[in-house]
Amino acid sequence: MTYSTLIYEVDQWVATITLNRPERMNAITPELEAELLDAMKTAEASDLVRVIVLTGAGRAFCAGADLSNLAAVSTIDWSTVNRQELEDQILPPRPRENTCDDYQRTYSYFPAVGKPIIGAINGPSIGLGMIISLYCDIRIASDEARFGTAFAQRGLIAEYGISWLLPRLIGLSNALDLLYSARVIDAQEALRMGLVSRVVPAAELASESGKYARLLATSVSPRSLRVIKKQVYEGMLGGLGEAIDAANEEMWLSLQCADFREGVAHFIEKRPPNFTGG
Repeated sequence: MTYSTLIYEVDQWVATITLNRPERMNAITPELEAELLDAMKTAEASDLVRVIVLTGAGRAFCAGADLSNLAAVSTIDWSTVNRQELEDQILPPRPRENTCDDYQRTYSYFPAVGKPIIGAINGPSIGLGMIISLYCDIRIASDEARFGTAFAQRGLIAEYGISWLLPRLIGLSNALDLLYSARVIDAQEALRMGLVSRVVPAAELASESGKYARLLATSVSPRSLRVIKKQVYEGMLGGLGEAIDAANEEMWLSLQCADFREGVAHFIEKRPPNFTGG
């Protein structure tokens, strides 16, 4: 599949989506935003894809929104702009079946994609770029990765739900530190905060993230991945009792599926699994 602002590739059950505006440090434009949504939908719908890896081309993961016209934007009298017309121009994800409203917004649709999304953070991940990385399920960072919120330095606010998501990932104090100061942290500090799962040498990022993606794609049930992802993200919005009730229902359904039978069979027969996702 061909896009103008990203690269979409599939190999061994893994779809790799590469933000591909290296000359602009993969800064987000409306076109890139639309193509990213389309690529995620394509990967989710494909029977050849079980895991998604999101990364950036060149030296950056994503430098945030493309602010090439920032000076002009700052001189607009926004009190005269029709807010509804402006918001109607922002591309919303199409409604997804069996998904709560929280996970149908711009970028918050990542948790509703029924396959794991691994962020391979190859370089600076700033502002909107950091938000995109946070909506990935797991982040593996290059030792050249950098993270920063940037918003307060531009006179802006915490965008796209980061005020809800970041404290849940790294704790309230760490989240407020990064949002208040807008300071840029390196990969090792991100690891200490729990912002990323692990840090690897830059030269090994693609191979290590690909290796982990293939592990998920081949050694565990695609159906289990899909259900567990839904359980975890919807569990973040509800209470313990709701999570237990949902688990009881999902366990009953799991006992009836082909992947459960294969999960038992390959364990007893001491062979690699051959899950189908059914």
